[in-house]
Amino acid sequence: MRATGTFVVKAFVPTGLEPDPVVPTGLPVSVATMEKHFEGEVAGRSATVFTAAYDESAGAGTYVAMESFEGTLRGRAGAFNFVHSATTSGSDRTAAFFTVVPSSGTGELAGISGTGGIAVDADGTHRVWFEYELEAAR
Repeated sequence: MRATGTFVVKAFVPTGLEPDPVVPTGLPVSVATMEKHFEGEVAGRSATVFTAAYDESAGAGTYVAMESFEGTLRGRAGAFNFVHSATTSGSDRTAAFFTVVPSSGTGELAGISGTGGIAVDADGTHRVWFEYELEAAR
């Protein structure tokens, strides 16, 4: 099955958490929490732990995010985790990774598995999609 939607970031809060021991590199690693709200066939909200090594002046870096989503996929209610990451050199999005965390589904989304993706339109609209399966009820 496929579910698509759009989302907005409602909160992005740097945590101040730093790796220990500190290892000096060309880009420091930062950690933040995020709250997102979703609309469409993917409707609900998520809480995210977001880590990145990013150069704001060049718009280049890599992020890894772990999200806990609650809401609906095509009308089925529940919650689950998914993880995603990508790299940019400033004008592109490469090395994208996106997967649903096994055994994380609850409610009508129990047994969910799959992949998906995130894209940002030229106008700034953030899109998400899931290609997923649900285990048959036993």
